[in-house]
Amino acid sequence: MTKVEYKHTEIAVKKKLGQNFLTDRNIIRKIVRSAQLDPDDNVVEIGPGFGALTREICNVCQNVTAVEKDPALASFIRSEFPSVNLVEGDILKVDFQELAANGQLKVMGNIPYSITSPILFKLLENRRHIISETLMMQHEVALRLAARPGTKEYGILAVQLQTFCDVRYLFKVGKKVFRPRPEVDSAVVGITPRSTALDRYEHEFRTFVRTAFRQRRKTLQNNLRENYNLSGISSVDLQRRAESLSVDEFQLLFTELHAGS
Repeated sequence: MTKVEYKHTEIAVKKKLGQNFLTDRNIIRKIVRSAQLDPDDNVVEIGPGFGALTREICNVCQNVTAVEKDPALASFIRSEFPSVNLVEGDILKVDFQELAANGQLKVMGNIPYSITSPILFKLLENRRHIISETLMMQHEVALRLAARPGTKEYGILAVQLQTFCDVRYLFKVGKKVFRPRPEVDSAVVGITPRSTALDRYEHEFRTFVRTAFRQRRKTLQNNLRENYNLSGISSVDLQRRAESLSVDEFQLLFTELHAGS
C-alpha cells in the first residue's frame, strides 16, 4: 500500500479516488495564472489533496471552497486552511447552485482520472453557475476534449463539450511531478461555458450525438435511421461518418431533424 505524508498527516493512497498529488510549484503557479483569477472571484477547487494548489489560489482570492471526499485530507485542509470553506463530500453530489450563492464560480482542480467524464458532465449540467473551469486531467482525455473533426480523438466528448463550451488545451504536465507517480501524463484544459440556441434541448442533443457515434465506422444514415426520420435532410450528407462532422454541422443536423420531428 502506497502512503504519502505531508506535515502532520499521512494517508494511504486510494487508487479509486485517483489520488496523485502535484508537487511542482512552478506547474501549480502556471495553473493559477491560466485561471486568470481576480481577488473577488468565487473559486471552487475539486479535490485539494494536501492543498498545494489551494495555497496558491488563496494567495489571490479570499472566497475559496474546497471539495474533498477523503476524510483524512478534509481534516488536513480544515486545519491548514481555516479560511477555506471546506465541503467534505463527493463532487458529483455537490449542489452548485448553493456554491454559487455568492456569485458565479471559477472551478479548478486536479480531477481524479477514474471519474473525469462524470465530473465534466456534472460541470456541464451546472454551467449556468460557472464562469470558467481550469482542470488538470489525464492527457489522453484532454486531447479528446479539444479534438478536431477527422482525428482519432474526436468523438462524443468533444462534440458535447464543444457545443456548450469553449474548450482549450493549455499545456501538458509530465508524470514525474506527482506523488505517487501515475502511469500516464496529464494536461491542463481551460473550459468556458457559453449560451447557445441548443441550451433548451441539451438532453436531446447529447442523446443525438451518442447515437451518431454509436458505431464509428458506420455512416450517419446507418447510425441514425432507427431513431430519427431522415427523409428530406439537406444540411449534411448522411453518407458521411460522424467523426467527419464539425461541431457546427452537428448542430445544423440536429436542428433540421428536430424541426422535422
